[in-house]
Amino acid sequence: MSQTQRHDWNPETYARFRGLRLRPAMDLLAQVEDLPGGPVVDMGCGAGAVGAVLKHRFAGHSLMGVDSSPAMLEQAEETGAYDALTLTDAVDWHSDSAPALIFSNALCHWLPDHETLFAGWASTLAKGGTLAVQMPRQYEAPSHSALRLIAANMYPDRFDFTGWRAPVSTPEDYQKMLSPLGQVRMWETTYFQTLCAVDEGHPVRHFSQSTAMRPFLAKMSEDEQKGFVASYDGAMARVYPLNPDGSAVLPFRRLFFTLKP
Repeated sequence: MSQTQRHDWNPETYARFRGLRLRPAMDLLAQVEDLPGGPVVDMGCGAGAVGAVLKHRFAGHSLMGVDSSPAMLEQAEETGAYDALTLTDAVDWHSDSAPALIFSNALCHWLPDHETLFAGWASTLAKGGTLAVQMPRQYEAPSHSALRLIAANMYPDRFDFTGWRAPVSTPEDYQKMLSPLGQVRMWETTYFQTLCAVDEGHPVRHFSQSTAMRPFLAKMSEDEQKGFVASYDGAMARVYPLNPDGSAVLPFRRLFFTLKP
């Protein structure tokens, strides 16, 4: 979840693709081994999609949810999975007790300075604890690169990507960054996601609109947003052609790692 409170997340919009977004979390969780004593922290818990699974898998551990979105935390509380929920930015989070697990699914690409962030989280873990992270690494794919290109062409007064760097680096970079901290297991997976037909626009746009498109739309008026969305729909139709039933396939790359200090 984004840790930006200025434009709060819409849980309903995000939840439309709950299944597609949950599968990477399950793949990450499958690589987490036995834990020592201490709480489990769902960092960027959002609406609590993974809460029940974490609670079941690590029964006997208290489960803490952390997110900066009040709307998301309201829904997380309704799941009944969490023993405690904290409204804070992940970069400002601290714990009074050493966590057995910090589990971060699709959060850290919104956060800066990963070297400091991951080292800081790892330093808080209980002995034998685990840091488990999943991040989208889709930034050079058309679904994401088109956002930058269209925004810079349509509204150059607000969008300048000179010197831009992807917020998620390469696996090789993270391997070098994390290896001094402990035992690292890292992998990437490209999910070939079938997005269902939609009533208007392109399926990829509906998938991106609740996440990657949000920072772009936040800098536009309502009328500007309509023009931007229409241009993006057109670009997606050219790159990700529709199947006969109106669906589209979106290859989506994600990076994973577990770290045991």
